[in-house]
Amino acid sequence: MTGPAAGARRTAAAALGLALAAALAGCGGGGGGGDDRPELSVSGAYVPQPPTPDMAAGYVTVTNKGGAADRLTSVTTPLAAEVTMHTTIGTRMKRVASLKVPADGELRLATGGDHLMLTNLTHKPKVGDKVSLTLHFASSDPIEIKVPVEPTTYRPKD
Repeated sequence: MTGPAAGARRTAAAALGLALAAALAGCGGGGGGGDDRPELSVSGAYVPQPPTPDMAAGYVTVTNKGGAADRLTSVTTPLAAEVTMHTTIGTRMKRVASLKVPADGELRLATGGDHLMLTNLTHKPKVGDKVSLTLHFASSDPIEIKVPVEPTTYRPKD
């Protein structure tokens, strides 16, 4: 076919092809670096063996490779009746309702800084035990992890 009708069909087909390519590109295909949602992962988690039988601390790094921030809103564990989140400013510790996980950044819970407090423990964990923690977020799915119990004096290598 030649003439104006054929030209119109070729133009329409080309436009449709460009529209489909743009739509597929917008789907992201799971290639990382999502620009409108958090992409969370967890590393470096541990619980130091507590010196007392009723309270322990917890530390973890939440990395966000996505383009949107999220918030850690709570942590649950069968080991403790309550898990609270604390931020540390200078030498003052303050309980908070949530902690920000910045876009393209990380939330680092570490000794002397932001951390978790596990209270009313069901038992005192020992070095070598594993503690189950579930991290809950404002917009991302919960992340379940098994956390090693380390010696009380343990300090991770950066």
